[in-house]
Amino acid sequence: MLVVAASMGFSFFSIMLAASGLFMEPLMREFGWSRTLLSSGPSIATTTTAILSPFFGILIDRYGSRRLVLPGLVVTMLSVAAFSRTNGSPVQWMLLWAVFGIAAVTIKSTAWTAAVLGVFNRSRGLALGLTLSGTAVAQAVVPPLGNWLIGAFGWRGAYIWLAFGWGGATLLLCLLFFFDARDRAAARRPTAEDSTKVATDLPGLTPKQALRSSALWRVGISNFVVMVMTIGLTIHLFPILTEAGVSRAHAAWLTSLAGIAGIAGKLVTGVLLDRFRPNLIGGLTLGVAALVFLFLMDGIRSPVLIITAMLVNGYAFGTKTQITGFLTASYGGMKHFGVIYGVMATLMAFASGLGPMVAGVIYDRMGGYGPFLLAGAVGCALSGVLMITLPAYPDWQRTAREPVSLRAPRNVAAGQAPGP
Repeated sequence: MLVVAASMGFSFFSIMLAASGLFMEPLMREFGWSRTLLSSGPSIATTTTAILSPFFGILIDRYGSRRLVLPGLVVTMLSVAAFSRTNGSPVQWMLLWAVFGIAAVTIKSTAWTAAVLGVFNRSRGLALGLTLSGTAVAQAVVPPLGNWLIGAFGWRGAYIWLAFGWGGATLLLCLLFFFDARDRAAARRPTAEDSTKVATDLPGLTPKQALRSSALWRVGISNFVVMVMTIGLTIHLFPILTEAGVSRAHAAWLTSLAGIAGIAGKLVTGVLLDRFRPNLIGGLTLGVAALVFLFLMDGIRSPVLIITAMLVNGYAFGTKTQITGFLTASYGGMKHFGVIYGVMATLMAFASGLGPMVAGVIYDRMGGYGPFLLAGAVGCALSGVLMITLPAYPDWQRTAREPVSLRAPRNVAAGQAPGP
């Protein structure tokens, strides 16, 4: 149930990105805004979370996930509902997204990933895949649900229903079931000294050591490039489809199809990460995203290729966070996972903020998405190669069992799982 609660929490974090394309047309029609301005909202939010992520990671390492997630859910619900008060002011629009970014940093992937990776050793990849499938659930459910809510209650009502409906269910699940390793240790050991000992006993790199790790740098760079292109595609996917002649209703269901494929992608990737070379699985998964951009380009796309692109995009979408979390724990350990993954999350957030802006600017200045799609194909292919060539990672389970005086990370074959 920890995984269920964490997955639901990550889905709630993802609903605003999943719904952004749906709200573009109603807001353009009512306020006359450009797509660059509309795209700036998610960019502002992700940039805000990028700045705050490392500091939030320090808080997770110190206090645990639960103490930060529960109040964070309440504040995030209120910030999403506040979008229903949009009055046409571009300044207000940008401020709303900035507030959402500040609130949502408490429920981003760092909190859910740290909790699950701290509890699971065996089948860690599958547990992480189930957790991060929450974003695929959002991608599958939000487009048709949001489109229906906009039609039934207007775009203002849709924001309120998404905030308190989805957010309320998430809060209830987390109240009942979201307990990380620190919480479980506190339940077994009544003293605060014993419960905090869990964090100090975990093996891993210090932040300074992580900063010098070439493997972690390569993981971050490859993920950054792919995130710039794929998040830009995700935000603009709905208008890309409608401009290709697909109706709004069909575009919503095609986007939902990608979300369903994403659930399968995260589960399959999780199983594969537990059994085969994680860097190979990660590289192939990221590299195959290049096909999505190719299949959506003018002169190439067809109904069959569009559907294929949705399936491939769904399979690969979100596995970037899953793969990054798995490899960060593998190369950096869990001792300071919060702050190390917080830096990774910062790179991902900056990339997520940059991607929609890049796609929007290209569209406004060049009159189409063609150059953006070509750049996405090349970037994803190169990032996949960078991931495949990663070196072996330390055996942190063996390191944790050795006496302190003898501890020195020993590399294991890249195909070997990090421990039982």
